Formats: sequence, structure tokens, C-alpha cells
Amino acid sequence: MVVQTKSIALTGLTGTALTIEAALSNQLPGLAIIGLPDTAIAEAKQRVRVACANSGVQLPPGFITVNLAPADLRKQGSAFDLAIAVSCVAVSGIHLRPDFTTTVHLGELSLDGRLKRPAGLLSAVIAAQQNGFTRVVVPADCAAEAALVPGIEVVSASSLKDVILFYQQKPGNWRVIQPGEGRWIAQPAAGSKSAAVPGEGCTASTVSETEHETTDEAAYNSVDIADIVGQEEAVSALAVAAAGGHNLALNGTPGVGKTLLANALVGVMPDLDDAAALEASSIVSLGGTALTKLVRRPPLIAPHHTASTAAIIGTGHNGFVRPGAITLASHGILFMDEAPEFAGSVLDSLRQPLETGYIEIHRARVRATLPAKFQLVLAANPCPCGYAGIIGGVKQCECAPQQIRRYSNKISGPLQDRIDLRVKVNSVTNSYRAKQSQTSAEMQQRVSTAQERARKRLKNTGWTKNAQVSGAWLRATNSVIPAKDREAIDSALTSGYITMRGYDKILRIAWTIADLNNLEQPDKTCIAEALHLRGY
Repeated sequence: MVVQTKSIALTGLTGTALTIEAALSNQLPGLAIIGLPDTAIAEAKQRVRVACANSGVQLPPGFITVNLAPADLRKQGSAFDLAIAVSCVAVSGIHLRPDFTTTVHLGELSLDGRLKRPAGLLSAVIAAQQNGFTRVVVPADCAAEAALVPGIEVVSASSLKDVILFYQQKPGNWRVIQPGEGRWIAQPAAGSKSAAVPGEGCTASTVSETEHETTDEAAYNSVDIADIVGQEEAVSALAVAAAGGHNLALNGTPGVGKTLLANALVGVMPDLDDAAALEASSIVSLGGTALTKLVRRPPLIAPHHTASTAAIIGTGHNGFVRPGAITLASHGILFMDEAPEFAGSVLDSLRQPLETGYIEIHRARVRATLPAKFQLVLAANPCPCGYAGIIGGVKQCECAPQQIRRYSNKISGPLQDRIDLRVKVNSVTNSYRAKQSQTSAEMQQRVSTAQERARKRLKNTGWTKNAQVSGAWLRATNSVIPAKDREAIDSALTSGYITMRGYDKILRIAWTIADLNNLEQPDKTCIAEALHLRGY
């Protein structure tokens, strides 16, 4: 007899349905796992045997062969422990009623039979739902995380013994969350005075849908726009960047507030929608902490300038993919402070994902595609010492012209051309200068309104933000700006002062400015402001 159970093999965020086959043969007692397992999976045979014994299951006196199919796919991690154990229990002759073909098992086994959360659980549950599975069995401490995925039934269990009791439909420490119900349906342990009838909500364990989806405000902390002194032009650029999804470069002397402005940008960005929140949450789930809510706030990732290319774009080895900073910053901000101090190869590696919104990891034994839908914010000084161009003041630039040129050239022309907004941040000359006239919450509302205008205009196009729109659409008949309003950029393009890519970026910025000002389409003023924010 051959028993089959199901699990999910993750490569980055992409999950492949895995079939675990177990067969018993008349040989000396033993357990072998085949199908390109890594060391963690190969060691599962000891964990499974001891966990089964401590769960009251005696494996038969024969040889159990476990095959992980497809056999040509490299597998890694401990998430397959539960699926392997269930297949071994079933092949031992213990009758388990429900059908395994529609159920995915995810969980690491302790020697005493307890179940532990595997890395990437949310991504694996999403992959299970996308592959047509209707149920997942997961450890009890991460059931709320699995229940974040709509349209799939979640069975939580504290141990391997409880999983067996679930399959035998006997009382035990297992629970079921039905898809769309948003509550626990509990089957407490036998003898419990608070035992609930299967199918009825257990009051002590009720979890509402809203609790799964609320924003974790305690984990969100950013600079409020109202606390920024001066910098009106830079603050206006933040609103444009947030509303249109535009990349931003901030250039200025040390201490003028470039880092403060970058941190404030996250605070004016609206909460993520359901699709973006689910993807951002699945990226976070690759770590070791269980989620109880969707990640609703845009992330802010700020790597140090000594970070390697692998740390920024991600890497892979022996079937294992480690996402880089650009993936962790998806649907949020990648902030590179002291940008010219980063290695040139690191900065240039951003060019392709900035255009495509994803990064492909190609290694000898692994290939994966990871999301990289981030907004890039660069902060730089005008020269190595930071004071070039300053007239008067206590500190004067001591850099040679060649040093300044070499320093500014560290950010290559192709990367600079992909930066939509280029803002010079000037020093504030009066420490008592009035603060901003709006708070982050007020600007966030204005940004949300502008984004809603863009979504309605871009309905059925596949785009949601102005920064994503193609040049062909910008120049189409139904969206063309009158020639009298385009005169400035048409002239600049004709004279070769701007490239075609720069021309399209100016149009995108102008549309965002129009959305922020509740205009039907950009006018001459919007074009002029877009040219200024572009650095012309």
C-alpha cells in the first residue's frame, strides 16, 4: 500500500505542490526519505520516529520509504515533517477518514510530538490556495496567520497526536476555521467541561475577521510632517512621491533633514489594499515570527551603505532563496542614505527591478522570481565633505573639483534617469521658522484622494499609480495634454535637453500634481512644477 499526503515546497515566495508518498516493505525496520531532500529533511526520519512513539503511535516493524515528488525539485526546510509523519502513520494501518488529496500539511515536529511553525507559512498557505487545495493543517500557534488567506479551511493542532485525532474525528486539542466565517469552530479535549459541539462557535476562542485585518499601529512609527521645520518645497515633493508612487532623490548638506524627510514619507502613504497587504505579509512570513494580522503599513527598509549586492537584491543557494532589501521593501520605501557611498554595482543592480517591479534570482541550483515593487528614495551630499556650493557659513568645502565629479558620478546616469523627483534640500536659516501647515494624517488623506482619482482614470488598464503608466498611454488621444500646455517640455525634447524617458516621467509627475489639485488633467502650471521637481 502507498499513502500520499500533500505539502508545499517554497522557492522564495513561489510554492510548488508536493506529494509525499510512503510505502511499507518487508525489510529490516527503518525509514528512508528520497527525492532530493536537504539536510533538514533528511534528519526528519529521526524526528518522525521519536515523535510518533511519543504520540502513542508505534510504526510497524518494516521499512518505510518516503518519496518527495516531484523528485527533480530540490526541497529544503522542516515544513514537511507533519506531512511525512501523517503518511507514515497512515501506512502503518491506522485508519484516518478524511481524504488527503485536498489537504496540505505544514509544520515542524518536536521530539515530543508538538508542532512548530515553519518559515514562510503564510506564503505556503497562499500557494496551497492557488494550487486548488481547500484545507491546510498547521500548528496551533500560527493558525491565525494561516486564516489570513481567504477561501481555505484551516485546521490547527498542537501536536501530531491531535492531528491524528482530527482525522479520526475524535475529541482532541484541534480546531477548525471555516473559510469566510472568521471564527474558531472548536473541538476541545475530551473531558473538558467547556466542550463545544462541533460546528458551534467556541466563545473563548472566537476571533473576528476584523481582528485579522486591523492595522498594527503599535508597530508603526514615523516622523510627522507637522514636526518638520521649513523645507516647504521638499514636503510638497513628498506628497507627489506618495500620491504617484514616484522615486525620489534628496540632495543637500549634512544636517538639513534628508533622513527626516525620508522617514516622514512613509507616514503620508495610505494603508496597503488587500492584495498588496497579503503580498507584503507573505514576505514578512519568511521570517521566524508568526503573523496575527495583515501588514497594512508600507514598510521602510534602510540598508547600510556597506551592504552587498546579494543583501540588496537577494540570493539563493542549494534551493534556498533569501530575499534582499528590494523585496522586503515591496509596497513601501527602500531608503538608501549616503547613496554615493554604496558600491556602484549595488546601485546599478537596482535599474532592472525599478523598471519591472520584480527581481529574478538565477543561481546554479535555484531560480526564483521575487517581488520588488518598491519606491526608491536616495539621499546624498553634494560632495565627499558635504559642503560643496555653500557660500559663507562656518564650514567650507575642501574637496577638489575632481573629487566632487567622481563623487557625483558614483550614481550612474541610467540610475539617475530612473529617479522621477530630484529635490535639493536647503538649510533652514531660522530655527523658529513656522512648522508645516498640515500633519501627516492630513497629507495622507490628500494623497488617498489623489490616488483614488488616478485609480478611476486608470480603470481597466492594469495600472493603479501614475508612476506605472506607459509612455504610449500618456501620449494616447484620450489622455493627451493640449500642445499649448506641453510647450515647455516639447521644446526641451526637441532641443535634446531631456530624453524621451525624461519626457514621459515629467508627464507622469504632472498627472500626479493634477490629481493632488483635483484637476481633470495637467495644465501649464502642473507641467512647470513637474519640470522643477524633475530638477530642470
